[in-house]
Amino acid sequence: MNVQLRDAPTAEPQAASKLAIADGDIHPARVTNAEYDPFLAKRWRDHLAEYGTRGRSQWQVGPAYPKAQPNASRRDALPLEGGRHGSSLSFMQLQHLDPNNVAMGILNPLGCGQGLQNLDLCAAMCAATNEWQVAKWTSQDKRLKASIVISYEDAPAAVAEIRKWAGHPDFAQIFMLSRTAEPLGAKRYWPIYEAAEEAGLPVGIHAFGYGGNPITAAGWPSYYTEEMVGHAQASQAGLASLVFEGVLARHPALKVVLIEGGFGWLPALSWRMDKVWQRLGSETPLLTRPPSSYVRDQVWLTTQPIEEPDPPEALRDLIGWIGWDKLIFATDYPHWDFDDPNQALKLRISEAEREAFFIGNARKVWGK
Repeated sequence: MNVQLRDAPTAEPQAASKLAIADGDIHPARVTNAEYDPFLAKRWRDHLAEYGTRGRSQWQVGPAYPKAQPNASRRDALPLEGGRHGSSLSFMQLQHLDPNNVAMGILNPLGCGQGLQNLDLCAAMCAATNEWQVAKWTSQDKRLKASIVISYEDAPAAVAEIRKWAGHPDFAQIFMLSRTAEPLGAKRYWPIYEAAEEAGLPVGIHAFGYGGNPITAAGWPSYYTEEMVGHAQASQAGLASLVFEGVLARHPALKVVLIEGGFGWLPALSWRMDKVWQRLGSETPLLTRPPSSYVRDQVWLTTQPIEEPDPPEALRDLIGWIGWDKLIFATDYPHWDFDDPNQALKLRISEAEREAFFIGNARKVWGK
């Protein structure tokens, strides 16, 4: 759901939530780009000052579809001391972590250099992001857990970064974006999944990114609205690729978390994959059972954005098909489509369902 928030110069703490929750998608930001300087070699600081960055798109700078709000953020999420939305730990604690009783929050940094055309710079930026997460966030608030940000188009560099941080208590998962240069199950990414399974870490795949291709199968759409809808399409294509390329079958201990791509599409996609596999299964011999069974065993989805059917009770049927144990609550803080945990689920549910939805599933996946 989308929560409409008033303009507010200060943060007003809400009534504390009775149930401790996990938040599967929090976006930290830098006050300025210079926050990475302590973690970047002089070579890269000079490079950034002279040349900047170059993403995998035809735009020289910035996203293809600029957001109406700075960093796509809530108007009231601007820190009191200044800086970008999501750049202040103390403000995040005041506005979100404390009043919403967040017992575990997963940090998913965006705009941190993933997917850059210069692979060496990309690897350096990802490494700096990981150092920065520990220095600024997780070492200061133990409720927060970082994601290992990787240069996923450069598998050797990505694997090295995974192994560097594997076993560190402050890291909960490996972080990729959904729009990659090739479908997510392509062979070029296999070493990443092997390293993830080896490390016992889930792979979180967040909506967004540019892989050098149009963001829909029919080309570039006209509006930001279409890009937002298209995140679900990218998640579906990525999941189908992971299944049919045999990634999940080859790595049965691998856990995948699809982040911010919605979840209402999952039953229909699973049914379609199963039907096609029944007729064409000989093409993918690694799959020894229906595709939906791999999804059921190894894939979780965060809840933001939550689909809101009419009547609302239809959402119960939808979640019933997916499973109450497969959804991880997320707010997307501090973005404009933030889901308030006190309003996000407009259903009467059992205590067992509530516990699984808001915190239990997250603990099972991330083990924190």
